[in-house]
Amino acid sequence: MKEIVIGNNQTDKRLDGFLKAYLPNASMGFIYKMLRKKNITLNGKKASGTEKLSVDDKICIFFADETLEKFRGVAGNAEESGKAGSSKNSNIAKSARVSYKKIGDLKVIFENKHVLFVDKPAGLLSQKSKDTDNSLNDWLIGYMLEKGDITPEELETYKPSICNRLDRNTSGLVICAKSLLGARTMNKMLKDRTLDKYYRTIVTGHLAEPSKLKGFLYKDENKNKVYIKDTDPGDDRYSYIETEYKPVKYYEELDMTLLEVKLITGKPHQIRAHLQSIGHPIIGDTKYGGRPFKGLKYQLLHSYRLVMPADMKDELSDIAGKEFIAELPDTFGRIIGKG
Repeated sequence: MKEIVIGNNQTDKRLDGFLKAYLPNASMGFIYKMLRKKNITLNGKKASGTEKLSVDDKICIFFADETLEKFRGVAGNAEESGKAGSSKNSNIAKSARVSYKKIGDLKVIFENKHVLFVDKPAGLLSQKSKDTDNSLNDWLIGYMLEKGDITPEELETYKPSICNRLDRNTSGLVICAKSLLGARTMNKMLKDRTLDKYYRTIVTGHLAEPSKLKGFLYKDENKNKVYIKDTDPGDDRYSYIETEYKPVKYYEELDMTLLEVKLITGKPHQIRAHLQSIGHPIIGDTKYGGRPFKGLKYQLLHSYRLVMPADMKDELSDIAGKEFIAELPDTFGRIIGKG
């Protein structure tokens, strides 16, 4: 028999959804059958699967060890089932710890028990594209495991994750969810656009006035490149986008402008392609019309600051209305100097 006690990161989930995540190799038909037969119970009683889970609820699964391993995707026998590497989630924990050590210390801008804002360096993937990659998402899990903020067992039902992705060579602030509450809150604010994200970048040419850019973006997945049209092309593949910018400083001797860009919608490569579309590509961004400069061969784009809405309540009220900044990396200084 396996007993699972529900914690904060499983609350408000439906029982059937929780069981499907916990028993990924079991069909929903099988799960409902086990509920009907009381081979799976909730708080000692028969359950339908539609119940919403609360903290300290107890789920009991009356399976033989071999059956539980089969439906959980566990490799090895019952004696080995508690050891690192014996389950998919143990492998996740092991891989995350390896990535954490390989990536090393990253600058954490802010952290509480629900969220973490970290300064991602250029060159680090936000999420892995293949199993051998190291990514910020793996670093986050490894970081929390090392601190004792989560256990390999807790990874069975909740995996910490990043909320906003940055391109591999874009640096700066990334929002990470340490808890289910953090994930729900941050993802809702990103979707509703109540959380403001600002970037810093250097473009070729002189931009003297603030502006708001509007357009329609389409991503060619095969080429991993986006295309922008000023007017609605009447093609469902295109999504509406908005990008605001304001000049911070013009460097006449370089004919370059340091910009602060506010991302209103959040589509792939949006800032890069939108600035190219007005004839001011980001330096180093050869994919979108930029030119290499002083050895820079990737887009000089940095997620600079986050501004939280003022009406955040309860467990995240400590960040309500606050601003968080990741200072510009040294690469900016190498291009434009320290002044």
